Amino acid sequence: MKKTMIAAAVGTVLALGTGSALAAAPDWGKVEAKDITLFYPGVSPLEWIQKGSAHGGARALRKGETCADCHHEETADMGKKIASGQKIEPSPIAGKAAFIPVKVQAAHDADNLYLRFSWKQPAASGAAKMDDKNPVKIAFMLEAGQVELADQSGCWATCHTDSRTMPGAADTKTKYVKDASLAGGKFYDLYQWRSGENKGFDGHVADTRVMEGGSALVSAEGKQDGDNWTVVFTRKLAGGGQGDVALEAGKTYNFGFAIHDDSAAGRFHHVSLGYKLGIDAKADITAAKQ
Repeated sequence: MKKTMIAAAVGTVLALGTGSALAAAPDWGKVEAKDITLFYPGVSPLEWIQKGSAHGGARALRKGETCADCHHEETADMGKKIASGQKIEPSPIAGKAAFIPVKVQAAHDADNLYLRFSWKQPAASGAAKMDDKNPVKIAFMLEAGQVELADQSGCWATCHTDSRTMPGAADTKTKYVKDASLAGGKFYDLYQWRSGENKGFDGHVADTRVMEGGSALVSAEGKQDGDNWTVVFTRKLAGGGQGDVALEAGKTYNFGFAIHDDSAAGRFHHVSLGYKLGIDAKADITAAKQ
């Protein structure tokens, strides 16, 4: 990655809202980190993971097990098989990183949730840039238990065979939730930070993916120190806008995240399995009050 491109991503801070001051960051040295390995998923939409003849875990999924129950310890190996083209990737990219280990930390105060992601920059593949404006993007999604399979499959409930960049799919079709309802809570709350644009986004995924419209994002800050990236999101617990999930102490929420590395776009990202985020509640990742 060229230094001129990296410089655009360093020290990014975005404040959203009507003149709200940025909240004070937690003492991250006192916050436990959860190690989660993102992997390259290839062509593995929701329809694929539910198909028993293609995915051996389909039966376990029908019995109520989660993707993380089966695969949490083997995501790096899965990424190697897929990125190489050995499995479910018809168009492998030479030199594509197979997986990215990430440390995830969470905390909250009276008003805000703080999420911190840190990882080492993988080697560049040398492939043509799909998004030359943004060398790195990171996004996370929250869901409040209303979307079918969200508690088992994480973000996969938004990923379908006909979504853009899937083989043969239309470029106009985004990620979506079947039988979505913003009023009924059947949606994912979506947040993204883009390195080259120095900008954070607060959107949602319902019957289509919308990258703006929420009002919960207070700030998004990213920086690169040598080979190490750190991105911190500050998000109002109460939400307040269309597609914002209201977060409450003592409750857990479905959580997943993805990194578009090496100027990737569309499905050519690295993804996590589905996990639980707790607000003062025991979960895979617990945001304790500071």
